[in-house]
This record gives sequence, structure tokens and C-alpha cells, in this order.
Amino acid sequence: MSESLTRQLKISKHAVRGKGVVVAQNSRAAEVGAEILRKGGNAIDAAVATGMAIGALEPWMSGIGGVGFMTIWSAKEQRAWTVDYGPISARKLDLSPYRITGPGPANPFAWPDILDRNNEVGYHSIAVPGMVAGLAKALDRFGTMTWKDVLAPGVTLAERGMELDWYMQVMIANGAEHLSRFPASKANYLCDDGRVPTNDWQGTKRYLKLGNLGDTMRRLAEGGPREYYEGSLARDIVADLQAGGSAISLDDLASYEARIVEPLSFEHHGVTINVAGGLTAGPTLRRTLELAGEGTRGAGAPGADFFVAIAEGMHTAYQERLKTLGDKPNNTSTTHFCAADAEGNMVALTQTLMSLFGSCVMLPKTGITMNNGMLWFDPEADRPNSIAAGKRPLCNICPVVVVKDGQPWFCIGASGGRRIVPAVTQLTMMLVDRGLDVEAAFHQPRVDVSGVGPIRVNRNLPDAVKKAIAARLPIVEVDNQISPLGFANPSCIVRDTATGELTGMNEVMSPWAGGAAQ
Repeated sequence: MSESLTRQLKISKHAVRGKGVVVAQNSRAAEVGAEILRKGGNAIDAAVATGMAIGALEPWMSGIGGVGFMTIWSAKEQRAWTVDYGPISARKLDLSPYRITGPGPANPFAWPDILDRNNEVGYHSIAVPGMVAGLAKALDRFGTMTWKDVLAPGVTLAERGMELDWYMQVMIANGAEHLSRFPASKANYLCDDGRVPTNDWQGTKRYLKLGNLGDTMRRLAEGGPREYYEGSLARDIVADLQAGGSAISLDDLASYEARIVEPLSFEHHGVTINVAGGLTAGPTLRRTLELAGEGTRGAGAPGADFFVAIAEGMHTAYQERLKTLGDKPNNTSTTHFCAADAEGNMVALTQTLMSLFGSCVMLPKTGITMNNGMLWFDPEADRPNSIAAGKRPLCNICPVVVVKDGQPWFCIGASGGRRIVPAVTQLTMMLVDRGLDVEAAFHQPRVDVSGVGPIRVNRNLPDAVKKAIAARLPIVEVDNQISPLGFANPSCIVRDTATGELTGMNEVMSPWAGGAAQ
């Protein structure tokens, strides 16, 4: 789509409403979660079912080879928790494959160039995956349904294969260069001659078989979550990993445990913000709001003061983040979707393979597309977030549950790497400090402050806003395009505190994102 045509279009999207709601980057995945609600499950059951199904619907973003975090409001316990199932590097990691060969930046994180891009593509880029452990931990503690029942939709979708459409073709085309390097990835995502698969002119439905993922999901449903970490499935995973040169061992899988931990909770202008803390982007969100102070307050659509406060606060917060945060000794420390139910449970869940198709490695025995979690580490030595063995990296995930008057008000999060926390911050403040409803907030233009380079501002912002930001910090004007998305991919569910009705909203510019109601 040309730049001039993009500027002429005015794209809008309607919210979804009901007594139970799921919103996701893939509308079919949201329907999976909503069906769980209709069957009597709660929001945690719905979130787990959605998370386990979405890997067969958008495997370039998420899947059981990935990692994540979720923030939960438990109606039973009347409090928030965070489930941490982030990546960990192998205990016997060899640092030699991560030798710096150039100044960079060669990737979205602006790290230096690494030998053969080993931290970004291929077997050396893979960290120990936590998704299965994390969703199982959440289900066991907060859910009501069985593991086998919530996995059933994911098993069916994985056995069927991935439905090919135009958006999927775009994603495969973007990843084709690296997918073609690995036999199982090439065989399942690309044509025999390396071309991107296409549909015929009649629009006949076509499904791509995701290797042995259907069989793997069934084994996981029947054997339980520890099958992934200690059973025959674990042995198949490790055999493939080590055949490709990964340092991940059976001990690494067997010792992996997801953690239920205290969220980072803080007060802001009369509400309590609960967000994943530690090595996530949660501390950066809090620091941004501290620095923004009263600048985000007002009524209605945000103006220059709002955006200047966000831009300056986040610019400083990101500088502090990149210099000081990382996994240190004794530290206590991407698709996004939300689920909420009539009982008051809320889930903001962000899970990821990191880059597009993660490592671009599909494991031959299992059909699992693996993460590239090693990209989250800083390749420079002697820094807080430097690559090391048995270590957790800094990440950009930011799942939030906001509480007002002791009751859950809304849950929100996003995908988009370093663009996540700017999007979550602005939308949260539009709801909390400007009084916008969620549908209006999601239609507002935003800025992106990711700590590297000039501030990216939506060309549709008023000139007065752009001039006000430019007077303080360098900016570049950009279009809010469809692919790749310009300003992250957020999802949110808001509860009407008077009626209990739930309203879910997704990124307006995302063609796949949508919601479903109970």
C-alpha cells in the first residue's frame, strides 16, 4: 500500500462487548478462548486455551517453543499475581558462538554484530522455553478446567494445520530467508523451490501442515505439561536441539520451573497498577509515570502536554533501563491477549518467540518452532544484561492489570519488542488520566519512544503536538502502517464498574486482531 494511499484511508475498528471477553492478535484464537468461557471455564482457563491454540494459528509470533509473562487478577483471592515463564540460557552455555564481529546495529535491539548472527537465528539463539510450564502453572493455581480439556482446541488446530491467507503469506515472505536455512522449517513453511506458498484465484482454503506439531500437542495433552520437560517429548526436543548445536540439555528442561510471583504494584492518580516486574518492562512503565508526573492529566483526547510528558519521561526511563537493568546474582526478580470473565478474573498475557518465527528453527521430530531468546541478552561483556550461562535476560514484556477502588478495572498489554511499553503507557494513561473509553483511546494516534534513535511520531498527530515534542527531543514522522505495524499491537479489556459489562479492544491497524464474547 503506497504512503499516499495510506494517508487517505481512515481505518476504524469496533470493540467487542459481553459478560466474558477474550481479545487477541488473532481473532480465531480469541474465539477459542470465548468458547471455553461459554463452556463454564473462567478467564484463566480461556487464556491458557488461547495460548496453547495460537501457536497453530500464528506460529511466527508464539507457540510452545516460546516464553512469556502474565499478570492475573484472581477474583477468589482478590489480588493480583504475575506468572513468570521467561527464558533462561543453558547451564553449560559456550560463549564462543556469540563473539562480537562488528559495531552493529544488526537487529531491532541495536546490539553489535555477532558471529553468524548466532544470537538471532539458528540453534545457538534458542533459550530454554517456558511457555508450557507457565500456562500449566497458571491453570493449576487459578483455573477450573483440566489440562487435557483446555488443550483440546489447540490439538485440533495443530492437527489440521495452519490456514493460509494473505497476511500469513506476508509473514512467511518476511521470514523466508532464514526459514530456508533449516530443513524442517523450509519443508513446512515454504514450497519445494523455496517460494512462499500461495492460494489459488478461487480462494480455496489451504492448510500448511506444521510438521509433527499435531502429534506433539496430542502427546502433551495426554502426558501432561511435564511431558515437555521430563518425558519422551523432552528427549525428542533435546535430541533435535543438540543435533543442531544447541547447548540445551535434558537437565535444563527438567530443572525449568515457572514462577508465581508478586507483581510490581504501585499507585498512580487514584488507581493501582499491577504489572510484571523484575526483568520485564514493568519497572520502565513505573519510572515513566514517575517522570511524567502531572503532565498526562486532563480531559478528553490527549494534547501536546500529554505527549511531551510521555516522550520525555520514557526517553529518560529507557536510557536508565538499558544502562542499569539486567539479571544479577541474587536477583529476586510476541503475542499479547487478554481474557476476563463475569466473576471478576482478568488476565493480561504476553508470550513470544521473540523475533519473527523466533530462531527460524522448526525441530524435525516435534514440529515445534523455537524461540530466539538469546537475542534478549546484551552481547557486550560485563554489563547487567550480558550473555552468560543459566541466566534470565531483560525483556520488553509489559502485561498490566489496573485496579480501581479495590476492583479490577482493565487489563492491557501489547506485542512489538521495545515498542510495547510506549504503547501500553500511552493507552493506560488515556484511560486513567484522560477519561477516554477504550474504543476512543485505541483510535488515538501515538508516539513511539524506544530508547534508540529519534522519537517516532504518528504523522496524523496535530502539528502543534509534533512541534511541541520536537522542541524537546529529535523526532521523525512516520505513517501508522499495516505491515509492519508502526506502533505495537496492543489488546485491552475494560470492566464497567457499575454494570460489570466487559469491553475488549485491539490494535486498529492489525488486520488479524479481534475479540470474541461469551
